[in-house]
Amino acid sequence: MGTRREARELALQALYQLDVAGEGDPAVALFWSHFDAEGDVQRERIDALIAASAEHWRLPRLSRVDLSLLRLATFELLGRPDIPASVTIDEAIEIARRFGSEDSPAFVNGVLDHIAQVLGVKEKPKSPE
Repeated sequence: MGTRREARELALQALYQLDVAGEGDPAVALFWSHFDAEGDVQRERIDALIAASAEHWRLPRLSRVDLSLLRLATFELLGRPDIPASVTIDEAIEIARRFGSEDSPAFVNGVLDHIAQVLGVKEKPKSPE
């Protein structure tokens, strides 16, 4: 397993822990205090993108693992133009296979594919020459 995959899995675990602890937990407040005011705005934008792309699913109904993984990958799609969208999506699918349910890989793929299209970061297929 590569270093980036390990970093993504650790980030997923941290996001999951924060979600389980809840907003009222002092550790969560301390964690978020290390980020600037943009952190809340970015999180709201990420959640809005996920909610709009997860057809017929409200965020509270998603599994915590899937939601944390979608937040992580959406952040990459938004803020890491150096990482191709296809790599971000493929990595998220592989992590979903490891940590999610049986349906998680397909669900994560569909949601992230839609988000990539909305953001205009999805690579265009190469035409045969």
